[in-house]
Formats: sequence, C-alpha cells, structure tokens
Amino acid sequence: MRRITVVGGGFAGLTAAITAAESGARVTLLEAHQALGGRARTAEGPYRVNEGPHAIYRGGPHWSWLKTRGLLGPVVAVPPLEAARLRVHRGGALRRTPPLALLRLARRPAGQAPVDQDFLTWATSQVGEAGARAAAHFTGVALFHHDPGSLSAAFVQARLRRAASLPPEAHFVRGGWGALVDRMAGRARELGVRIETGARVAELPTAEGPVIVATSLEAAGHLLGDSAGLNWPSGRTTLVDIALRTRRGDAWVISDLDAPGWLERFTAQDPTLAPAGEQLIQGQLPIAPDEAKADGLAHAERLLDLGFPGWRERTTWRGSSVAAGRTGAVDPPGTTWRDRPAVRRGDGVFLAGDRTAAPGMLAEVSFNSALEAATLALTSSGIEVAP
Repeated sequence: MRRITVVGGGFAGLTAAITAAESGARVTLLEAHQALGGRARTAEGPYRVNEGPHAIYRGGPHWSWLKTRGLLGPVVAVPPLEAARLRVHRGGALRRTPPLALLRLARRPAGQAPVDQDFLTWATSQVGEAGARAAAHFTGVALFHHDPGSLSAAFVQARLRRAASLPPEAHFVRGGWGALVDRMAGRARELGVRIETGARVAELPTAEGPVIVATSLEAAGHLLGDSAGLNWPSGRTTLVDIALRTRRGDAWVISDLDAPGWLERFTAQDPTLAPAGEQLIQGQLPIAPDEAKADGLAHAERLLDLGFPGWRERTTWRGSSVAAGRTGAVDPPGTTWRDRPAVRRGDGVFLAGDRTAAPGMLAEVSFNSALEAATLALTSSGIEVAP
C-alpha cells in the first residue's frame, strides 16, 4: 500500500490524517514546528490564549465529526447572565441592544443576497445605509476584515445569520483549542499515523504516494512552485490579549458597529484560561492595508475604556500581534468558495486549508477541504473510503 503524506499538522492536517488512517491507509504527517496545531495552538502558562479568538460553531460540519469520534471533549457555551452583558458600540457610546435594522437583516435567508453585488449596497437596499453599515461591521467577528461591506453580499449575509443566531451557535473548547489538538493527535497516533515534528519540507515527497499539503496558501505556493496561482484574499487584523484583575460589571463582549472590531472576555465561559481572580480578554481589530498594528491597538484601547473601567491599573499581562492572510478566505463580489484554489492540484497532490475551494465559515473551510483532500488521496491510491 502506498503511503499518504500530510504536510502540516494544524487542524486541517490532523483532520486529513485521521480520515485517511481510518480507511486503512499508511499515513505520515510532517509538521515544521516542534508542536502540532498551527493556528489552533494554545499558549502554555497561566494565560491560555489562542492565536486570536477561537470558537466552534455548533451547526458546523466538524462538530458532529469530532463528537462521533470522542474528540470534541468538553465545550462550553456562554452563561445566560454573561450573555446579557453583550454591548455594542454605536455612535461613540456603548449600548445594550443592536439596532433593529441589523436584527431584521440577520433574519433574511442567505439565499436572498446576491453573489455579484457588494454587501453594503445590497443591505442598504434592504434596511437603509445605517443598518447596513452596522450589520457589515458586526460580521467582523467572523471575517477579520477591515471592510466587510465591500465583500460579496451572499458571502457576508451567510456569516451574519450565523454570528447573530439565537441561541448562539458559538461554543468554546474548554482549556483552549490546544486541548482539541491534543485529542486529535492522540487519535491519529492510535490509528498508526507516523507524526514527525520539526520536519520542514523543502520539496514534495510524491514518490511515496499522494501528498496532502495542509499549510497556509503562501507556504503551499512556495512548496508547489505556484505562488502566483495559490493566492486568495484574506483579512488583516490586530490581535489583542489582555489579562485583568477581575471586576464585577465588566462587559462580556463589545461589538463595534462604528467600525469592525470585537473584544470578548473569554473567561466568562471558561475560567480555566487565566489564574483565579483574573480574567482574560481577547480581541480582533481589523486594519486596512495602509494601517499599522498600533492603529488596531488604539482601537482596542478605546473600546476597553468604555467597557472595562480602570483596565490599565488592573492589567496583569498583555500581548498583541498582527495576523495577515491567516484569518480565512473572504470572497469579493462575483466570487464564491468554488473560485478559490482547488483542492485537487494534479500529480497526486491535494490542498487543504482555510482559503481553499471548500464551503463553511472559519475553521469549517479547513475541515471540509481536509475531508475532500483525504478522500481524493484515498481514491487515487485505490483505497475504499470508510463510511
């Protein structure tokens, strides 16, 4: 039996490796870093932060897949009392409820929104410009993009509906996504997957059999010698992590409707992420191509001033970074996920990741592309795919 090689040990790579091994394939997984997980890694130490806010949506395809295999583990929802502390920033002030126009728009079926028109234009025709801009900015939580209104209306509307659903679809892996990665890695090893960390790949090992490249598009383009062809727009955002001494009355979420931006107190649903007596806030503040990390940090501080009084004096730890091209695909008007770089690359090479031609929101794109890549690799090796 020919071996299937997976390059990349993040969420997509582990999904592909498990899927292939469950069908009886011999699988090798190569990860350049010393730790698995990719962008799903969770920092060690007292503050267990992910690379940006991470949630798993209950309606997504990976939920049932993980649960069936006993990999989902303990997940937590937001307690109702904390959910009542959601605040929206509108007109320079914090408010308890979003505008009615945003709520009305969020109920519209995604199929009503056109693919070939930008979201702001279409939404303005539905609820007026003020409501359309508020809705576009609200979807920043699921897009990490500085101008959601410029993207395909169909693409944004589908994410608006899920981000604003009641009860909320978003759940959180207790202990951070690193706990999920550990369970997936354990399952892969049980199935006989050979996992090699610190294994940087300079060229594709196609002689041994099919190869699944589960890396960023930039890394995949370099490896496949197709940097121009393997490209698709993504967001650019300042990621902020702040630990504060606990204070009653702090907001749970601040969603900025004046400009895309989102802060969330993650210890509201999972107190294990920070030491006792402290709370962990994570946020993403999208920045335009001509803006700097400092612009995102200034945006975060304005929101913190409103929702977390005295936060500067209460800060016990903080970190920040910029994520560019690492926040998933965004579809411009006239395009859908089918127009992104294809999973099948030819010559026994298949692509998986969050900017590939696969449906879904956020990590669901990685998951769906990994399933397809593994299925195609198995079929090309003459191996029957396990149900």
